Amino acid sequence: MMEWTKNKMKAVTFSYDDGVTQDIRFINLLNKYELKCTFNLNSELLGKPNMLSRDGMPISHYKVHPRDVAKVYAGHEVAAHTLTHPNLTQITDDSEVIRQVEQDRLNLSEMAGYEVIGMAYPCGGVNNDERVAKLICENTGIKYARTITSSHSFSPQTNLYRFNPTVYSLHHEKMMELGEQFINLKPDTSQIFYIWGHTYEMDFASDNWVKMEEFFKLISGHDDIFYGTNKDVLL
Repeated sequence: MMEWTKNKMKAVTFSYDDGVTQDIRFINLLNKYELKCTFNLNSELLGKPNMLSRDGMPISHYKVHPRDVAKVYAGHEVAAHTLTHPNLTQITDDSEVIRQVEQDRLNLSEMAGYEVIGMAYPCGGVNNDERVAKLICENTGIKYARTITSSHSFSPQTNLYRFNPTVYSLHHEKMMELGEQFINLKPDTSQIFYIWGHTYEMDFASDNWVKMEEFFKLISGHDDIFYGTNKDVLL
């Protein structure tokens, strides 16, 4: 049984990928509203500069430096995202799937100063399957792995190696709608509201940061909700 369910029936958790420098601003907002998040990092890409383009607009995709991981993510959870961000379902060599996940986990554990046990699958589209999940479950120290398939549901899930989040944070209207529903729930069984995304996406539009803080104001500070990292909520 999850520890938090001894006292509450609802939990909120966040999960953000890639370890970009926008995480720092995002964490400041999380801390302001006493919310918790898990950040999924590619250890061999940390410290590298990169730029993306969104509708012709340059977007920074610079990565947090390895030496700063423990400080930047203090109070939250560091989790794996593979060494170099490949689509694991397209790697036919089982040993390479395992290496991408387990070595990333070990690298990040050293940087964070504690054992990393969670992950999120990298890439869009079909980025996970039963074969990959089984390899991770049986050959690594990972205890849960998040997909990118939004369920729009709060119901508990039994397969922690292909765990579907509730909603993608760029889908703001749906996230707010679900937030209102979650706040009004009076459940008899445990319910989890799991939000995922990438913090660099907040820079896609001038009001994305404002919208995210609007959601934080809505979902935070409720006595009947447990706020934790993915590890706190799922395990």
